[in-house]
Amino acid sequence: MTTPRAQWGSRLGFILAASGSAVGLGNIWKFPYITGENGGGLFVLIYLVCIALIGLPIMMAEIFIGRESQCSPVGAFRSLSKRGSPWILSGWLGVATGLFILSFYAVVAGWSMHYIVLSLANSFDGKSPDDINAMFGDVASSASINVGWHLAFMAITIAIVIGGIKTGIERAARILMPLLFVMLIAMLIRATTTSGFPRAFNFVFGFHNEDLTATGVLEALGHAFFTLSLGMGAMITYGSYLKRNDDLVGVSLAVSVLDTLVALLACLVLFPIVFTHDMEPGSGPGLVFQSMPIAFSQMAGGGIWATIFFVLLFFAALTSAISLLEVVASYFIDERNWPRWTAAVVCGGFIALLGVPSALANGGAALFSSDMAAGPIGKDWMTMLDDLTSQWMLPLGGLFIAMFVAWRVGGAAREKGFKNGTRFSAMYGGWVFLLRYLVPIGVLAVFLNKIGVFAKLGWM
Repeated sequence: MTTPRAQWGSRLGFILAASGSAVGLGNIWKFPYITGENGGGLFVLIYLVCIALIGLPIMMAEIFIGRESQCSPVGAFRSLSKRGSPWILSGWLGVATGLFILSFYAVVAGWSMHYIVLSLANSFDGKSPDDINAMFGDVASSASINVGWHLAFMAITIAIVIGGIKTGIERAARILMPLLFVMLIAMLIRATTTSGFPRAFNFVFGFHNEDLTATGVLEALGHAFFTLSLGMGAMITYGSYLKRNDDLVGVSLAVSVLDTLVALLACLVLFPIVFTHDMEPGSGPGLVFQSMPIAFSQMAGGGIWATIFFVLLFFAALTSAISLLEVVASYFIDERNWPRWTAAVVCGGFIALLGVPSALANGGAALFSSDMAAGPIGKDWMTMLDDLTSQWMLPLGGLFIAMFVAWRVGGAAREKGFKNGTRFSAMYGGWVFLLRYLVPIGVLAVFLNKIGVFAKLGWM
């Protein structure tokens, strides 16, 4: 007897869970600092255009594949093509990508958990900027801190995925996502009271074209693709728990809007604090774990605001991690008939072990950090996995998904699936056009830029 496929309890449940997958460290950690590096407003405008023309069409294609097949990535490509088709490799690519990303993503998420503890202890108060910068170096290089928090984060993620779709993932999303927005709004209200808010608002929404380069344009395009959790099978997996008459276009639009809103709010939270304390908005990844703690140390009630901020960062990381583990676990549930708890524990445990080298990559063990970086690869373990997934696996995954839906899926079936249950059926022709022509060009441009082809040709 075949067990009926699990489904979301409601359309809102899916939107919150999928938004949680899309909203992650990239929104609150990466987007603000790349906006800072590329001059603000014009970069933001280009990013929004790229979301609309590249990110949204691929998201709709991923959800389409999952919803129509009612399968996780490997089974989805098999169902919509045929057994033995090379397109099935695209499903395997999604499973492998989710596995690799979560293994090092959980390490960074563990930093946010450690910084919650530091904030609760008011550890930044009275510290000099140099002391706080050194504090992050100590955290990143400590084997016990990194491995301990990495394993704790994975244990929480596994526990939620064991709970299933309605009682685990959807219930967590219904709690975490509203809390995330409440904390963002609270911090935004606090940011509006700072002297740096007017400058920050102009920075985020004003056009500063003198600071935007061709590389910045490709950075906006690349982040628009990556921020929506595309190319890693997450949206295929989550889409497979939708009913076939659920509105494909409406839910995709809602998820894209919520994800973009969080990214913009994060900028309006971080930059006022940065400008108020005369810090550099383009300070790179250290903006969150170094610049922000320095700013909090100089604020009244800084320990409270620091705690709220790092809890917010943890929630964002957790909602994304849940979807990544679900991609891997769903393969074994669907294809190997494993019980959910077995799939979650075994897959999560394997990913946790795979993540230990990343936890040791910043000085915890020479084998995975300095020795490895000095070798033929020239990178530590975490950087190697990050580059492998972001430069190769994600762009290729997104490209294959777009090509599969645009060229392999039958036209009549594709049109029927797109229009089923939606008020936006008039968008069908534009969606197919973008998937066939503009999306491949955009994704290829991101791919070639990421692997350094444009730089070698002297175009960047």
